[in-house]
Amino acid sequence: MSLIKSISGIRGTIGGPAGEGLTPIDVVKFTSAFATFLKTQSLKDQPSRRLKIAVGRDARLSGAMVDRLVVGTLQGMGVDVLETGLSTTPTTEMTVIDGHCDGGIIITASHNPKHWNALKLLNARGEFISDAEGKEVLRLAESADIDYADVDSLGSVTVEDDWIDRHIRRVVDLPLVDVDAIRRAGFRVAVDAVNSTGGLAIPRLLRCLGVDDIVELNCEPTGHFAHNPEPIPQNLTQISDCVRQNHCDLGIVVDPDVDRLALVCETGDMFGEEYTLVSVADYVLSHTPGNTVSNLSSSRALRDVTRRYAGCQYNAAAVGEVNVTTLMRQTHAVIGGEGNGGVIYPELHYGRDALVGVALFLTLLAKSGRKVSELRKTYPEYIITKNRRDLTPDMDVDALLAKVAKLYTGMAGVEKVTTIDGVKIDFADGWVHLRKSNTEPIIRIYSEAATETRANELARQVMQQI
Repeated sequence: MSLIKSISGIRGTIGGPAGEGLTPIDVVKFTSAFATFLKTQSLKDQPSRRLKIAVGRDARLSGAMVDRLVVGTLQGMGVDVLETGLSTTPTTEMTVIDGHCDGGIIITASHNPKHWNALKLLNARGEFISDAEGKEVLRLAESADIDYADVDSLGSVTVEDDWIDRHIRRVVDLPLVDVDAIRRAGFRVAVDAVNSTGGLAIPRLLRCLGVDDIVELNCEPTGHFAHNPEPIPQNLTQISDCVRQNHCDLGIVVDPDVDRLALVCETGDMFGEEYTLVSVADYVLSHTPGNTVSNLSSSRALRDVTRRYAGCQYNAAAVGEVNVTTLMRQTHAVIGGEGNGGVIYPELHYGRDALVGVALFLTLLAKSGRKVSELRKTYPEYIITKNRRDLTPDMDVDALLAKVAKLYTGMAGVEKVTTIDGVKIDFADGWVHLRKSNTEPIIRIYSEAATETRANELARQVMQQI
């Protein structure tokens, strides 16, 4: 059993002793702490005002149980709850914004298997709370500083289950989404929603975009995931076969909470999660030139595509969605995200959103007149490899990474060394990124180059130094 407290929220396996998994006691404790934290932030100048928090969940098996615990706890804290029921992460983020809430809780363990669940915590802007704010929530959870409401001050619950439709309308109405072009293209699209809420959102979105020929795969939101829910190639053989057998123009895959988007070419081959953001950014930059942002472990293909447009600059953030959105605001980026298929389009909101990714990609595809495989060939070809180096528990990982950074700084053939998140070494023809794990004594080593052989060679060089 595991309970992980991080910048991405409170995540754990269901069951087991309190404090070792995401048990009912843990759900109540951390929900209470989050409500207490929001009161200190939002009610400073209006102590008599009641907090309003949006709550949404994916379809995993424990979702309804955790949802009832969260909602009841918030009521007990004197918080009014906007309950959206089965939803998506980006939809819940939009609910916080458009519903004028003080924060939000998304009940989802994202791409983790079905025995996991999590509380993802949002601020009043519908964005994940910062690392410092998360640490304060954890401090409150372990303290005795929790004050529950008396019987006359209990919170209310308002149930609104149409927020996915509202979200879709906002996406369809975006200026860069061309419904007429998509409709004229007459696409046949296969969708794999891994038996979660993407099955409610993606087919509905496609029909609003003018796509009527849809092959639905695992779109019943039962929570019994038909395969490992992380949308990476080894888990997507079913939709790959489906696309080929049904002669589809495109395959669309989302994770259980619908913030990651993977695409499948008409050949059944993977478009590549890294290239979801690259292709969407290419389309956005062609109409609204500006800056772009992704994290340090994402493909440099986004940097290359950004530089195709005069005056546009690419910047890299530390890993973590909140770090990406913070840098996007600072650099006034018009598009950004993460290489795991996460598209962040500020014109709509600052959150990874598979729905807006689908709409923008289909517009690009329709206007290009190309097949998906042909479009993929227009982008720089890079391969990312992932390795790890096991360490002994007594090793000082930070000191080790500092030595690696010092060694490569100024070395011949090295363009840049970045230390905002572990150590990233940029070479002329690739890069290596080293990050320490927060949960075990290992260093994760990501590398990228034009070929897998070269990416592994770069990784080996650095691993030998370690």
